[in-house]
Amino acid sequence: MSQRPLQHRLGTARRSFFERGAAPVGIVPDTILQSWQRCQRGGLSVDAQPEVEPLPDARLRELRQRQETLWRLARPELDGLAADIAATGSIALLTDEAGWILDAEGNPGFLDKAGRVALMPGVRWDETTVGTNAIGTAIVEGRSVEVRGGEHYFAPHAILTCSATPIFDPYGQRVGVLDISGDARQQHLHARVLARQAVAHIEHRYFEAGLGDCEVVRLHHDAGLLGTAREGVLGFRNGRLVAANRAGLALFGLDHGDIGRAPYEALFDGPLSRLHDDGALVDRQGRALYGHLGPAGGSRVRSALPARPTPAAPSRAAAAAVRADATPLFDAAQQQVLERACRVLDAQLPVLLQGETGTGKEVFARELHRRSARADKPFVAVNCAALPEGLIEAELFGYEEGAFTGARKSGNTGLLRQAQGGVLFLDEIGDMPLALQPRLLRVLQERTLSPLGGGKPVPLDFALICATHRDLDQAMAAGEFRSDLYYRIADHSVRLPALREHADRAALVRGLWDRLGQGRQLEAAALDALAGYTWPGNVRQLCSCLRTLVALSDPGEQIRHAMLPAYLQTVRAPVLPSTAGGLEAMTETAMRDALRASHGNVAQAARALGISRSTLYRRVGATARRH
Repeated sequence: MSQRPLQHRLGTARRSFFERGAAPVGIVPDTILQSWQRCQRGGLSVDAQPEVEPLPDARLRELRQRQETLWRLARPELDGLAADIAATGSIALLTDEAGWILDAEGNPGFLDKAGRVALMPGVRWDETTVGTNAIGTAIVEGRSVEVRGGEHYFAPHAILTCSATPIFDPYGQRVGVLDISGDARQQHLHARVLARQAVAHIEHRYFEAGLGDCEVVRLHHDAGLLGTAREGVLGFRNGRLVAANRAGLALFGLDHGDIGRAPYEALFDGPLSRLHDDGALVDRQGRALYGHLGPAGGSRVRSALPARPTPAAPSRAAAAAVRADATPLFDAAQQQVLERACRVLDAQLPVLLQGETGTGKEVFARELHRRSARADKPFVAVNCAALPEGLIEAELFGYEEGAFTGARKSGNTGLLRQAQGGVLFLDEIGDMPLALQPRLLRVLQERTLSPLGGGKPVPLDFALICATHRDLDQAMAAGEFRSDLYYRIADHSVRLPALREHADRAALVRGLWDRLGQGRQLEAAALDALAGYTWPGNVRQLCSCLRTLVALSDPGEQIRHAMLPAYLQTVRAPVLPSTAGGLEAMTETAMRDALRASHGNVAQAARALGISRSTLYRRVGATARRH
């Protein structure tokens, strides 16, 4: 669809507001008009050039370190979005609560274009500095905002169409913003939905480690959605709501301002103990909410109101059956691989998972934990590539009070001790800094840990699963990964194949759609296109695409070929997989050739290949860094 009607309408609105001083009500959204008015009252001249300069690298590293938790929890979503949106010429950005951009991933060409208007890491995109924009306006509004082309206050920003969603922590405090930006000359119909979905996953991830002394409850009207980012998560302390995710607030028509105020009795008709007995609670409207207590669950929250019968509440066995149906899809061959790996893990031997980004290494690891003898103990996932280098040691091993400048007064137990008795999953271990590898090796050998800043050694008991997308043999040969650490973590290796290597992608798509499609039907042509695409982002990208199709369709609607993303529109027939070794070699050769042709300019090489800079670094990291 042509963008000319939108451009004409925005041109009319801008002339009306900026030249004649009128309020173009009905021509632009109220959110945009109110933002223009705020910028004008703040003294911003529409004809001025916003004076912005990115922070020096050292200041940016400090900023990222201060926002380490947000950055670590959001990084998987940035990686996933980068694979999904690169083909649409878009980028994904993460900011802190004030609008400072911490990270950017996506289409290499548009990353460079965005850089020309300072949409890049180390720049603050708040309204008072750069006028109306999705990031800054979402911060002011406290909700999702889309700003298209000329809706931006400053004219140079008209090249952008942006969709931003604020990120809130469990206590209702805004901690950041996730934004998807693209070329204003193109339509970006899915950007707002994708941003909201990514933020839902980030906010859900905040609850994974529990909330100290809070009673955490996980609920949903549909028991099949428990354990997903769509479940409501509520935290109570002394009978009062003190924490919640967005889905949890939506169940009761609440907003973030109600956190810390709403009492348990105003939400539920009956005691929390019903979750133990029936697998469900009844809210004040008489609706059944199925759920269970989270990791920090207990019995401190009680209602003084009398209990009432729960309508159609499932038994715990029924709820367990529903959750079993939601387990990941594994074919017969993968089931055998899982069984063998589980036997190794239960024998207290480490398991190493190898495969490209998006092949489902963490999904596989979580399933191993679920099947293992430690299933009732913690599963702690650590992305070694997402932790800021300056903080990785403190986050992994913990620290005592006063161990370093900025350390919490109470110290930090560290992620390794959080896995006590359970399973520790070290994702992207191939990207762990070389200087840190000897200490990890010593911990794995001795099974004791001494926190930073002193303190008595702590005995450790956990099963170990590691994962990497890198070729560790090459990394060892290049001196980037210690061989003694490799032999400590690789007692049993499992290679997870790329999706393009799957023998029957159509069957895989059908199986995933049965899980994710919520009863909707796939048109045959749509199935052929989904099965025919090579999915460079692997299963992660495929699942994200399927969930987006569900979000953009109505219940009972058939998913037609025309409803697929643009990058799938030209796919005609399934592409038969080649041999793994040949494909990998061809891919890597093309990347190295592009690097040589660009004289080591990573951005230029990535742009020529049509991939992100991060992907190029991951696949040929050593070569890229040497250049």
